[in-house]
Amino acid sequence: MVRSSSCFLPFVNIFLFSQLHLEVQCTSFSTLLQVSYSPTVLERRFALRTLRNLGLGKRGLEHRVQEEAHYLVAFFASMKGKPLDPSFPLVHSVSNVICAVVFGHRFSREDETFHELIRKLCGTTCVSLPQLYEIFPWLMCRLPGPHKKALSCYEVLSSFTRREIRMHTERGMPDEPQDFIDFYLAHIEKMSLPRSVFYIKINNNMVYSINDLFLGGSETTSTTLIWGLLYMVANPDVQEKVQRELDAVLSPSQLICYEDRKELPYTNAVVHEIQRFSNIISVGMPRVCVRNTTLLGFPLKKGTIVLPNIASSLYDPEQWETPRQFNPGHFLDKDGNFVSQEAFLPFSVGHRVCLGEHLARTELFIFFASLLRAFTFRLPEGVTKISTEPILGGTLQPHPYRLCAIPR
Repeated sequence: MVRSSSCFLPFVNIFLFSQLHLEVQCTSFSTLLQVSYSPTVLERRFALRTLRNLGLGKRGLEHRVQEEAHYLVAFFASMKGKPLDPSFPLVHSVSNVICAVVFGHRFSREDETFHELIRKLCGTTCVSLPQLYEIFPWLMCRLPGPHKKALSCYEVLSSFTRREIRMHTERGMPDEPQDFIDFYLAHIEKMSLPRSVFYIKINNNMVYSINDLFLGGSETTSTTLIWGLLYMVANPDVQEKVQRELDAVLSPSQLICYEDRKELPYTNAVVHEIQRFSNIISVGMPRVCVRNTTLLGFPLKKGTIVLPNIASSLYDPEQWETPRQFNPGHFLDKDGNFVSQEAFLPFSVGHRVCLGEHLARTELFIFFASLLRAFTFRLPEGVTKISTEPILGGTLQPHPYRLCAIPR
């Protein structure tokens, strides 16, 4: 699929997203996740162009990540080594980065509305099973269960997004757009559509596109970091080696930058191995064959639906020395230098590669390095075992756990 990516394009009829997005009518835009090909190109180009205008891949957006890393370290320090579940503070900090991009501001830990949204996200991210919706759509929409909670959570997010859009429209357009909503509203003004069309069609599309950015920019990165701290507790020797490298290269007060990864090969390798081993999205977004083709020696007819098996690449025994073990050495040569691996594809491949890949890489490195430099993570007193087996869901989540962040 990597070599023939032009043969496989995004599949439009994803049942779960149709449930989330309801009956979205598209004009020149559609949503980022559930769309036909032409609108997908338009929407992704608009989103990518806007994100670049807002600093994606530049130091400006990196500053947002560094700011949130500072708040995150301060929160862990305030716990004074007491046991805590790291999921909520991690989701809060990562979400605030994308909030600054989309909404133009961050949310404090005292904001109850944002707190409620994060609590719902933490409670539902692992219960939605998109693949089951695709296989049994007629059954899943009738069965009770945790997937209904996920749909309810999505509506909470939609209400939250609509409130932010309303605040932007009431404020009026600034001379220079400051966030994703500003850019979207500016584009709508250029289209000169009747207000009725905006509120019925475009407004809904904007809500769902922003929701896609929010979920894509918060859940996956925060889940990977939750796995990362779990692996550090389970592998204290790896944690200690990361800390030794950080201490040798960085001063205690030095601001950590994404560029520092080049001087921190072991830390960089550990971050990559966390992504590989946690494998939080084992199956990629559905693709459809746009013409007759061959995949792995099998003939595929035009219209065939294909699900990319990302796990097959991340756990391939021909590509990795110990695919079923946590081993940072997978990304190091014999001299300890960092080496990239062709089979490392956690951000998917082809036309549906994650458009926030650079931001996610920046967040993972800066958050992880900032936490490991400031704290040693251990199990609470009396706890001797911790599970590293995943919970099956929309993403592969670790079982809930508690740890102690001991200041260094």
